[in-house]
Amino acid sequence: MRMKEIDYSGAAPIDGYGPGFFRIGGAVHQGPQLVDARGVTPWAGLEDRAPLLALAGAVDVLFVGMGEEIAHLPAPLRTALEEAGIGVEVMATPAACRSYNVLLAEGRRIAVALLPVGQAG
Repeated sequence: MRMKEIDYSGAAPIDGYGPGFFRIGGAVHQGPQLVDARGVTPWAGLEDRAPLLALAGAVDVLFVGMGEEIAHLPAPLRTALEEAGIGVEVMATPAACRSYNVLLAEGRRIAVALLPVGQAG
């Protein structure tokens, strides 16, 4: 079997997570985070729409990690994102982290908004 080094083209992958934090590109970030190829930004959670809507035109898909369990995205937020041309996939945070890394390695225009595991957003 031939092994190939993963190339994230300078973007920071999600290395790990735990109760209330994420390790992204080797650095620890506390609380909810918004991550895309440009970097990591603290995010205030589901009520904080502005940074998500600012992704319009820069990403094709936004994963939203809802914490330990999958939950519904508030309908007004989903509608606003879709009207801005941003595809939205909602999942549990662990799955969102893994999916983000896979698509990032493929060179896709992807972002992920993450609520930490072990605390509600």
